[in-house]
Amino acid sequence: MNYRKLGRTGLKISPLCLGTMQFGWTADEPTSYDILNHFVEWGGNFVDTADIYTSWAAESHAGHSEEIIGRWLASGAVPRHELVLATKVRGAMGPRPTDQGLSRHHILHAAEASLRRLQTDYIDLYQIHFPDAETPLEETLAALDNLVQRGLVRYIGCSNFPAWLLTKALWVSDVRRLVRFETVQPHYNLVHRAEFERELQPLCQDQQIGVIPYSPLAAGFLTGKYQAGTPLPSSARAGRVQERYFSEQSFATLNVLAQVAQAHEATMGQTAVAWVLANPTVSAAIVGANSIAQLSETVGAADLELTTAEKNLLDSTS
Repeated sequence: MNYRKLGRTGLKISPLCLGTMQFGWTADEPTSYDILNHFVEWGGNFVDTADIYTSWAAESHAGHSEEIIGRWLASGAVPRHELVLATKVRGAMGPRPTDQGLSRHHILHAAEASLRRLQTDYIDLYQIHFPDAETPLEETLAALDNLVQRGLVRYIGCSNFPAWLLTKALWVSDVRRLVRFETVQPHYNLVHRAEFERELQPLCQDQQIGVIPYSPLAAGFLTGKYQAGTPLPSSARAGRVQERYFSEQSFATLNVLAQVAQAHEATMGQTAVAWVLANPTVSAAIVGANSIAQLSETVGAADLELTTAEKNLLDSTS
């Protein structure tokens, strides 16, 4: 296992981060335990969740994913210090106006609630899930600094932040001597690149921000199960995939991806994740799984090294 540094920190993480949005949704609790156990056995040490997972599932609720991970941790499946555990705050956790956002009130309450659900006394990486225009950055960062000073959080990060807002946050942390964001989670994959590469990537390179992309498989589009001119798969998210990713250029990218995958005797999904990992600004790619079989296939991406020519070829397609 070639572990990587998380941004400028000294923390070493596996190149794949296990995303757990499916836990309590498309993966029931026993299956979730199996996936976690298999990930750790493979050598993975980086697990990502959020307090709102899986509030949109028909028979689930906010905090369910954290609860599942907490019960797995409590079972002694892995020593706590061997796991890098990340979660997020921002979304609605209840009906009251104070049940969401990035105010000091909500952040301090939400962090303690996440700690209870996760059955741990600290969070390795506590992340802002998405911005809150109604709360000053100074207030948000001061609350996060408080959590770090109290030993409840080790590092902080953000998700879905544009470059200008991350720059402003770094400036606030600098001038007010507050803890700073060490990571960012962008939406980034082979067919969704410009949003990250145009401005956020140069910023992360310059400031040594660890990049943890989500959706490296474009919600399954890059696995090859979507083909031009064929019916959509029977999936709850197929319509959204069509709306977000279907284009003539994207299908042309799929054809090139298939050729590169074949040259490595790898799957298209493995090759798509390997392309993300080949970006030097990326610390780890977030991958999810509904089964051990799905995870077993995906982790093969960590051992797939693209040649410079293959990387350049894929870069040129989108």
